[in-house]
Amino acid sequence: MPTITVDKAALFKELGKEYTTEEFDELCFDFGIELEEDTSHSTKPEDQAQPPQLKVEIPANRYDMLCFEGIALNLRVFLEKQKLPEWKLSPPASGELETLTIKEETMKIRPLCSGVVLRNIKFTQERYDSFIALQDKLHQNLARQRTLVSIGTHDLDTIQGPFTYEALPPEQIEFIPLNQTKKMNGKQLMEFYEKDKHLGRYLHIIRDSPVYPVIYDLNRTVLSLPPIINGDHSKITLDTKNVLIEITALDKTKVELVNHTLVAMFAGYAESIEPIKIISPHNNESREAPDLTPRETQVEVDYLNQVTGLDLSPAEISKLLSRMGYTITDSRSDSNLLDVSVPITRADVLHQADIMEDYAIAYGFNNLPRQNPNKSATIAAPLPINKLSDIVRLESAAAGWNEVMPLILCSHEENFEWLNRKDDGKTAVKLANPKTVEYQIVRTSLLPGLLKTINSNKHHAMPIKIFEVSDVGFIDLSLERKSRNERHFAAAIMGKTSGFEQVHGLLDRLMLMLKSAFITREEGLQNPKFSGYWIEEVDDPTFLEGHVAAIKLNIDGKNETVGVFGILHPSVLQKFEIPYPVSTLEFNLEVFL
Repeated sequence: MPTITVDKAALFKELGKEYTTEEFDELCFDFGIELEEDTSHSTKPEDQAQPPQLKVEIPANRYDMLCFEGIALNLRVFLEKQKLPEWKLSPPASGELETLTIKEETMKIRPLCSGVVLRNIKFTQERYDSFIALQDKLHQNLARQRTLVSIGTHDLDTIQGPFTYEALPPEQIEFIPLNQTKKMNGKQLMEFYEKDKHLGRYLHIIRDSPVYPVIYDLNRTVLSLPPIINGDHSKITLDTKNVLIEITALDKTKVELVNHTLVAMFAGYAESIEPIKIISPHNNESREAPDLTPRETQVEVDYLNQVTGLDLSPAEISKLLSRMGYTITDSRSDSNLLDVSVPITRADVLHQADIMEDYAIAYGFNNLPRQNPNKSATIAAPLPINKLSDIVRLESAAAGWNEVMPLILCSHEENFEWLNRKDDGKTAVKLANPKTVEYQIVRTSLLPGLLKTINSNKHHAMPIKIFEVSDVGFIDLSLERKSRNERHFAAAIMGKTSGFEQVHGLLDRLMLMLKSAFITREEGLQNPKFSGYWIEEVDDPTFLEGHVAAIKLNIDGKNETVGVFGILHPSVLQKFEIPYPVSTLEFNLEVFL
């Protein structure tokens, strides 16, 4: 979690009270943050050389508290010394908004852009330092080292709109970088900053791209080369009156969250917040940014009270939640519901459980009712599926198979193409921003992990006999989270012969242990509930034709396929670089509960 250093005297002045270290530590605890250090008591020479500082640890979800202004504002609201401001946009005196046009070429590198203008802002050295520090904190945390979002701030009086956001070959982009005197093109800039301790770590984001993102004004003056550096021409100073903030990004949600955070923290120093018109001709889109309208949601009074153990009225709940920055009104449709306006800075509020947490914070965790656990004594026990999984593990190990534990994420190719399976787009849960191509989706089968394990251990003595009991994931739109886990068992054997009879033998042993003995198909179809299993030859491109069988059960009168086993197709072995025959077995374990 990030740690923010603030001036002790300045913060206490904003809070209207001089706190002892113990009192402020308790205030931080009550609000859900943590006082890490008060340098008033430090003996370090570097701490004694400057005014006393407070080092406050901020939760990772509270981007609105990554600067002095955010900490002071939220604590003042919590202490009921003020209400959370209502941030509103004001039209420019000229009546015409500044415009920023996004060119189609930016789709190749960094397609999103947003911005805002802060008019007649009043900077002091402390405010200026805080403004720059907040940008750096957002870059490190929310923006993931500038990979998802980058911020550029400019003195609007030194440039002229309309502005354009373009993507050009690096040799065509020439400007003087911030705090430099020599003009460089994009390629020269990469070489110049390659060993720079601060900027060198960001160069990889665009260095290998054929085009670099760049923002120009009307006179083709370069404002910035995101996400690396701004131009020196439009740098802000203590004398800057009008600030243009431009934000480029890969993530649509985060670009607006960054915009909202900057506005909320520093609009108090400006006379007005002026929107920018963002034009994307290639998408036929035109919009004004930012949108400062609070998000509307609802919470259930019974839910808030039941989870916290309280019994407060809607009016009392509303008063407590207002201390956390919410605006509450009674719902006209249901007396058990409260209409909640979530402030623009609270993107972390996704569910009424998040509002419930703030409700408990405002009431005081130490003040919540305490219950003696002896009143509802229970005996700990594993979940039935976990208990069954452990039994299957023990039986498989006793049969001479070794357990492995691959990762639950895999690449799209490994899960589908390499197994000769097609993706219908409605099965696998896909990651929106995978770190690497190896971790693109949640696996829908245990086979890729087993085959990758065999590939990594193919130099060991054969046969290699491994198994796994773990979860796979599927899209399920009927559930609240739109996905579900399913516990599977899978085994694979690699040897100089196919090993088909060994996976079949393992299947028989496990089914016998699960009280599901082998029966004929006719017997299975006649039973109203399954008392055994049977196998049927199927067509499955993952396996050799004629050497694959489906595992069938009669579940509540329905003929269900719960798994499959067989000899893998040579093309599958080739994709996973396995030199010998492999037979595999996989079935759904949850049907046996």
